[in-house]
Amino acid sequence: MGIFSNGKVKDASEQAEQLQRELLHHAQVTLAHPPSALDVSVMYQATAHSVRDRLVERWLKTEEHYSKTNAKRIYYLSLEYLVGRSLLNAILNLGLKGEYSEALKNLGYHLEETVEEERDAGLGNGGLGRLASCFLDSMATLSIPSVGYGIRYRYGIFEQLIADNKQVERPDYWLTKGNPWEVERLDVVYPVRFYGHVTTYHEGDKTHFKWEGGEIVLAVAYDTPIPGYGTINTNTMRLWSARPLEEINLGEFNEGHHNRAVEARDRAEAISSVLYPNDNHDEGKELRLKQQYFFVAATLQDIMKRYKKSGDAITKFDSKVAVQLNDTHPTIAIPELMRVFLDEEGMSWDDAWNITTRVFGYTNHTILPEALEKWSVPLMQKLLPRHLEIIYEINHRHLQLVEKRWSGDTARLQKMSIIEEGNPKMVRMAILATVGSHAINGVAEIHSGLVKTSLFPEFVELSPEKFQNKTNGVTPRRWMLQANPGLSKVITKAVETDEWVLKLDLLEVCLTTLLFVYDRVLWFCFKALIRADIHLLQL
Repeated sequence: MGIFSNGKVKDASEQAEQLQRELLHHAQVTLAHPPSALDVSVMYQATAHSVRDRLVERWLKTEEHYSKTNAKRIYYLSLEYLVGRSLLNAILNLGLKGEYSEALKNLGYHLEETVEEERDAGLGNGGLGRLASCFLDSMATLSIPSVGYGIRYRYGIFEQLIADNKQVERPDYWLTKGNPWEVERLDVVYPVRFYGHVTTYHEGDKTHFKWEGGEIVLAVAYDTPIPGYGTINTNTMRLWSARPLEEINLGEFNEGHHNRAVEARDRAEAISSVLYPNDNHDEGKELRLKQQYFFVAATLQDIMKRYKKSGDAITKFDSKVAVQLNDTHPTIAIPELMRVFLDEEGMSWDDAWNITTRVFGYTNHTILPEALEKWSVPLMQKLLPRHLEIIYEINHRHLQLVEKRWSGDTARLQKMSIIEEGNPKMVRMAILATVGSHAINGVAEIHSGLVKTSLFPEFVELSPEKFQNKTNGVTPRRWMLQANPGLSKVITKAVETDEWVLKLDLLEVCLTTLLFVYDRVLWFCFKALIRADIHLLQL
């Protein structure tokens, strides 16, 4: 079963010997490399598979525990995750750095060189994605039941290279050698519809809506274990890959129309090909909106399926489900959940809206007007016709509340409307997220203040209880313990415990000592630089 199966901690040398055997097993059996053909690249893969074995054992136990306790779960929706490299982070979280280092050394390799073989996952490129990954690490460490959802980008965003003295960009082929951390879930596949039309029919005094026709794309799940630090708890990052409903039109192919035969496949695969495709043209805008709805629709189907397994009534949905929107990219989830409640579950509007607003929270990342997403009404009508109807109804009811409180204030109505007038009209996603969420936060105290005073002052007047601050940081496990083990040892010695990795407020106890150590390190570096400069001058 593994080192941690029986709850007993083996001697470090015993663990290292067992790990050494496992590394050779994976190199020869899992990867099919004979002993004479081993190299550092093979040893990276073997080490990753060995680590994954331990993570999977913990992963399954964690999921079993969540299911048995019917725990409320947090679902974190983010268009990007800046994961970085996973091997060393996982080894540290398992508490096995020394053991893996010794096992590799006995085989003629160094852990530091081995981890360098890993490619950074091409799933994000900035602070928004790094925040998402830090949250997943934190929730796993705190044993909070959660799943992070996003898109499995085949080509990442891009790589910047210098060719002929010019900067050029090319796809980030980060999956060229595979990804040992992910598990393809061919049993977790959901249909996602685009385009089509809305049919209306009546039963008694009730009107029903059905979205049909259009094009269907399949969302296939890829799961990655997210291990907590110093705990068996292991959560999930579930990413969606787009596949066509049919890989090839055999009739077209046999007629010699080979390119036309795979058009549907190309359209589907484009959805999960690249993070942030160029949107300077209509095709790019349509693809971006497709990406956002694709992962949101698959995610909500997955959440609904998991919820219904519990046997709880659909009217209690918000008691077990919390969805956090990381910026405006997943905001289409609000009308999508309304569509599911209204059209598939047969709820009344008021019941559906009350549950929806209790489910969603929204994290704002920017107050720059040009960075706040808007989608043209014609594009929304073309791609997601039922959702546009629902957005208009949300806006109508929202503006009724505004008019009731500030009667005759046309300027306020225009500022607070989800629909921006113009040619064409635009759907303002930040306002939709604000109207449809029970909690809105910025990412720092100053930023959260600006969100209230500059971005959404009218909404603060309407619903002040919604707005709050969450000062975001980064995980000390990766950015201190992993990034600077030497400094981490100094801190541990100063505070006389390694618990600071979990509780940073422990650093306040010895702040004076740490500042003294910091000053001494700076003075040492300064003297070293002076000596280096003198040496250079003497050359």
